[in-house]
Amino acid sequence: MVCPSPPESGVIHLLSVLYGRADTTTCGENKPRQQLSNTECSQDGSLDKLLQRCEGRKVCEVNAAFFRTSDPCVGIYKYVDTHYVCIPAVHTVTCEDSVADLQCDFGPVISVIGAFYGRSDPTTCSFQRPSSQLQKTDCLRPSSEVSARCDGKHSCSIKASNSVFKDPCYGTYKYLEVSYSCVCK
Repeated sequence: MVCPSPPESGVIHLLSVLYGRADTTTCGENKPRQQLSNTECSQDGSLDKLLQRCEGRKVCEVNAAFFRTSDPCVGIYKYVDTHYVCIPAVHTVTCEDSVADLQCDFGPVISVIGAFYGRSDPTTCSFQRPSSQLQKTDCLRPSSEVSARCDGKHSCSIKASNSVFKDPCYGTYKYLEVSYSCVCK
């Protein structure tokens, strides 16, 4: 899932997610008929799981393995079907031990769409960092801390640090990624 950079900037807002099977044709090419027969197969909690990982981000990648916590229909060939829109938002990235400043001017207040602390790629906040601190890229975790501290305020500052957010990957240089909008009270 990708929300393009300006002029059509925005962040991911998930509408629906299916991990399972809802018809016999999607991803059904060259599959035995019996593996396509159950079209009322879906894993509960798929939307909630993806919301935690992707809501409010500009880019988010997942594959079917992300959802395989249990098998909602044994013997049926499954797929992931996501529906999302890109919604306007302020998107900030703050490197570890720096301060994120969220600001809404002239009346509106902050409404956090998504906040993540950790690392998901080797290039963000990488300047003058040893490669050993950039290698672990599967440790970006959702955080409700930014919402708790900033929602409903005109401005808010929060430090991107392990003392504020639990350390999701020891020894890795991290960053705080926040998407928010300014809404009327």
